Amino acid sequence: MLATADGHGTGEIMRRADTSKPTVWRWQERYSDEGVDGLKRDKTRPSRVPPLPRKTRLKVITKTVQESPPNATHWTRSLMAEVVGISPSRVGRIWAEAGLKPHLTKSFKVSDDPLFEEKVTDIVGLYLDPPERAVVLCVDEKSQIQALDRTKPGLPLKKGRAATMTHDYKGYGTTTLFAALDVKSGQVIA
Repeated sequence: MLATADGHGTGEIMRRADTSKPTVWRWQERYSDEGVDGLKRDKTRPSRVPPLPRKTRLKVITKTVQESPPNATHWTRSLMAEVVGISPSRVGRIWAEAGLKPHLTKSFKVSDDPLFEEKVTDIVGLYLDPPERAVVLCVDEKSQIQALDRTKPGLPLKKGRAATMTHDYKGYGTTTLFAALDVKSGQVIA
């Protein structure tokens, strides 16, 4: 602006400021419209990507929190994007703004067994203080099975909190066995 005030032309100002002709014109126009305040900040420009309608954002959040996708345990960005009809990156931005992380779950277990404390004490006691000449065995089902039917309902996903689910599931006849055997006699101790 000082160069303009000194009577220098656009070409000279371009060389001094190492900028383009449209930029010089834009600065001159801003100065004439708003004075020095117009030069203190850059003009805000509209985003190249139009904002999503509120209805679409709510649809993504509602589906994430209240529904499970078909044949999957949780929503992924690409799966949600396909269902709603937007890009996966937009789904990711919506989840981030809403504080949702559908891929995270925390497990919990509350036993209904009235003898739970007694059983835990017996089993933990075998490991912490095994009887003399004993072998402690634990037989369990395959641990890598994906569990879809949980024993108790969990809390839903919401902002700042992962969904919860019990660590166990309906085993349909499977069982877990803990035992301690006397090595010498072969008898079951506990």
